[in-house]
Amino acid sequence: MVMLRDAFSPPPPPSSSPLTSDRCKEEAVASSFSTECQRRNSSQSLSFIMAPSVALLLVLLSSAGSLPPPRTSFLLNSADRPLPLFSDVQNTTTLLLSDDGSTLYVGARNALVSLDVSRSEDIKLKRKVDWRPSDSETEICQHKGKNAEVDCPNFVRVLQPLNSTHLYACGSYAYSPHDAYIDAESFSVVQQDGAKGRCPFNPFQRNTALTVDGELFTATTSDFKGVEPQISRHLSRDGRPDVVQDSSVSLLEEPTFVSSSLDPLDRKLYFFFSEVGKEFSFVDKLQIARVAQICKDDIGGKRILQKKWTSFAKAPLLCQSPKQLPFNVLQDMFTLQPPEGSDASETLFYGVFTSQWSLGPESAVCVFKLQDVRTVFTQSYRTFDMQTHQWSPQLEKHSYLGKCGLENASDSVLQEVKKSFLTSDSVKPVRADQIVVSSEQRYSRVAAMRTQAANGKQYTILFLLSESGFLHKVVLFERGAHVIEEIQVFTQPQLVKNIILSSSKGVLYVGTSEGVTAVPVAKCSIYRTCGQCILARDPLCGWSQTRRVCTSLDASHENLAQDVEGSNVEEHCPGQTKRIRNTEFFVHLNEAVKLRCLQPSNLANLTWTSNPIKTLSEEFFIQSADGSLRFLASADTVGTYHCEAEEDGYKEVIVGYNVRLNAPPRSMSPITKAEQKPNNKDESVEEISLEEEMTKPSGNPEDYTTKDESDEVTTNLKDETISTKEDSGSEKNFQDSSSDFAPTSRKETQFRKELLDNSQKMTKVKSYYSEMVVVSLLLAACICALILGGLHMWRQRKTHLKMNPVVSPQDSSKNQSMESVPSLSSPEDPEVKVVE
Repeated sequence: MVMLRDAFSPPPPPSSSPLTSDRCKEEAVASSFSTECQRRNSSQSLSFIMAPSVALLLVLLSSAGSLPPPRTSFLLNSADRPLPLFSDVQNTTTLLLSDDGSTLYVGARNALVSLDVSRSEDIKLKRKVDWRPSDSETEICQHKGKNAEVDCPNFVRVLQPLNSTHLYACGSYAYSPHDAYIDAESFSVVQQDGAKGRCPFNPFQRNTALTVDGELFTATTSDFKGVEPQISRHLSRDGRPDVVQDSSVSLLEEPTFVSSSLDPLDRKLYFFFSEVGKEFSFVDKLQIARVAQICKDDIGGKRILQKKWTSFAKAPLLCQSPKQLPFNVLQDMFTLQPPEGSDASETLFYGVFTSQWSLGPESAVCVFKLQDVRTVFTQSYRTFDMQTHQWSPQLEKHSYLGKCGLENASDSVLQEVKKSFLTSDSVKPVRADQIVVSSEQRYSRVAAMRTQAANGKQYTILFLLSESGFLHKVVLFERGAHVIEEIQVFTQPQLVKNIILSSSKGVLYVGTSEGVTAVPVAKCSIYRTCGQCILARDPLCGWSQTRRVCTSLDASHENLAQDVEGSNVEEHCPGQTKRIRNTEFFVHLNEAVKLRCLQPSNLANLTWTSNPIKTLSEEFFIQSADGSLRFLASADTVGTYHCEAEEDGYKEVIVGYNVRLNAPPRSMSPITKAEQKPNNKDESVEEISLEEEMTKPSGNPEDYTTKDESDEVTTNLKDETISTKEDSGSEKNFQDSSSDFAPTSRKETQFRKELLDNSQKMTKVKSYYSEMVVVSLLLAACICALILGGLHMWRQRKTHLKMNPVVSPQDSSKNQSMESVPSLSSPEDPEVKVVE
């Protein structure tokens, strides 16, 4: 099994003993394929060697621990978490916040924008500068084989403060980089010029830049194809020349630059990136996360490395949990300055890493200390052989490697500097057992802040932006990380170019293709009870015992209840439990009932309690994934229902319902048979009218509303926010399938008595009495007509039989036919002769 120190170790030297095929496969799994293994097994199939390696990699990566799910989730434009959006710019690429935090400068597609962000809940446009290529420059870009709409606009890739009065900007400018100097007060461009090597030709290549004392330090590609990486200094002051890196040796191998940071005490700059690790003989291109250093005042050597960096060195960044494979691709790096009064060596770097072997959206966050970065550049280095292009450990340690002030060094020293710029050791995370790993999210950007909780301790809060459009707010504890909430900040999945955090204002600004979004770091008012405020475990929020609200710690000077470590609600919320008022819920017999219960957090388990649930079989009830309870209304299932949420051992009633049966139409008297009295009167008109109209129960009609939605009943409460789709505005009238229903409880008997009493007091009722009289008369008339017709036919037949008919022999057959089938309607009746 590969240990931490073996993951990026160089291949072992060739051995004189023959290497077997199994031995080579073991080395392949360990970290790399040695040159000897490749030579001995060149006849073997590459897929045969790689298959077990890939399988083992996936198994190891999938076994890593992961972040817990977010406690609460808010979709875009949520009423509880509204986000201000400035959408007048497209393809936001760079963000810069003014020193006072009131102005946000934005570099976007063909534009530079100045925004007023003095109010955290609003973003307003101050000024906008249109900065785009001319038609002829766009046409030239097209002739180079580029797309006019995608590649040829001017994407601003660098936006930095140059001094107290001016800003510096650099854009791709139709694949011909240009820079601009902007007056900060008037926000107008005062000068433009070519800027090759200061920002990339390709607008989609990542780069980083930093201005220090009016000098510009950049890490980008300097050619049209984007294959020549360069770390350089421009706008040098005090008569110093601009400095670039040495091109005689490959100092950088296909790098992807991510971030940069200044160490003011050592006067060094650090550049963070990922590149191909050439020190390993690997079949595929092995990505390695790196940090490179340069000295701010480096001016190069006298004869060797003239105007080239003499202080350049790079070291691997190792983000790896114990007994796990490393996350080797760096996505972003955030510099968190030490607390006020602390040493600068306590500066922390929070990096987001992914793995090149991962098939899923895994990612990790590792934290590195500035002191560890400084230390690794003072230790041993590896030497690059110019002829064989192989790396080997140095036989002896040279103290001048990684040092500043080598402009007067000898040629032999600078020759050693040229080929010894890679450290032997890696920069390891502060605590490998506290690496934040997510097996479900691929994070692309990170920001961090420190805050003091109510207990006086300092906690670190991370803001992790995923490619799917959600921002995760994570607080770090000794026993692990806790995801407080997730907030959707944009709709379409995209690679966000920049985020910037204003800790003083408590706002995180996110630049996307849809515009600029402001996300407040906390909104404590969304926690409406003391229990929910404590369970949130947010160091920025606490519960006010006097005002009974969850509020920000910065906005209140009173002693607030908070327990971010243990979330003990019973201890911090005595007598603060909010009593839930039950909602009256009226249903019909055999009606499909759905009782809704909104989950207060993603970590809470919902449980329904009621007497019917205790007495009846669980087959009568269905609890859906959204927490709602479904059942059929009957005499056994009516009653009081409560929905309880349990989280961290604390139980809280979320909602309660009193489910009651409406009296069925044309029902019998709502009293038991034993209590019935003889009554020979006909059914009254009032009893008949019950089927048509029913008196509504007392109470505010806004407290509940029952609607039909795909055979589901939804109750809208005052204290709950329930969103439903209304396919039609009409309410469905359910009818009872049983006319002889008898209540089985005293409460229900009393309830139905009240309904009947109310219905009998109605003054305007619709009656079917007259219609029934008319129908009865018509039926009687029809019966009489039938009786009279039958009597008439009977009398005619009797009279005919008493006659003595005389017929001729030739008509005998005809008369017989007449007697057998008499006809009353034939126009040709036979003549009947009577002989006296």
